[in-house]
Amino acid sequence: MTNQDNAKKLAGEASLSHIENGMTIGLGSGSTVYWMIRKLGEHARAGLDVKGIPSSWQSAAWANEYGVPLTDFSEAQKLDVAIDGADEVDGQWDLIKGGGGALAREKIIAAAARKFVVIVDESKLVSRLGDFKLPVEILPFGWEATAGQIAELDCNPILRCNDDNSVFVSDNGNYIVDCDFGAIQEPTTLHQQLKQLTGVVEDGLFPDMADEVIVGYHGRVEVLRG
Repeated sequence: MTNQDNAKKLAGEASLSHIENGMTIGLGSGSTVYWMIRKLGEHARAGLDVKGIPSSWQSAAWANEYGVPLTDFSEAQKLDVAIDGADEVDGQWDLIKGGGGALAREKIIAAAARKFVVIVDESKLVSRLGDFKLPVEILPFGWEATAGQIAELDCNPILRCNDDNSVFVSDNGNYIVDCDFGAIQEPTTLHQQLKQLTGVVEDGLFPDMADEVIVGYHGRVEVLRG
């Protein structure tokens, strides 16, 4: 296991301190969340009574593999806690998410949770957001026009494609454009500007949403609380 994988594992497993019997949990996406779901499955198989709502088909597959019972929003509209990773976390705990393409469902889950816990390895900590290109989920119909509107906010939106050059399609059936805004000075303002554009489903900025950040380092974790 690499040092980075070890850091992700430690952060993911440390987040289980927030989980208690009877809880409904938002299951984020990504490689750090994998370790959380895997460990949560151990506890569930040992008798912990929990249910999860996954943010992606991949998270649902991991939950099924490791024995975490699943539910959906028809059964539970509020979640006790949501646990998810991030592609960047700045000093104010504003986030960029969506590298895996699940940003819309991740944001719905985070917004529905009483507590939103972010788990990352130390490489995701930044002084300012923007080195990671901002994912924006858009409707396929008229995507070129929507991308043009986004470009007017002073960026270069690139349609996300798979390795075989086919267009990447989110779990919601939408497209994603990855946008290089450079250093993002005002994440909340940019988020509001993007959300006002017709054709934009969701953007990967998560400003002022995290309640706690658990950072994994090689051999230890650090818990950041407000």
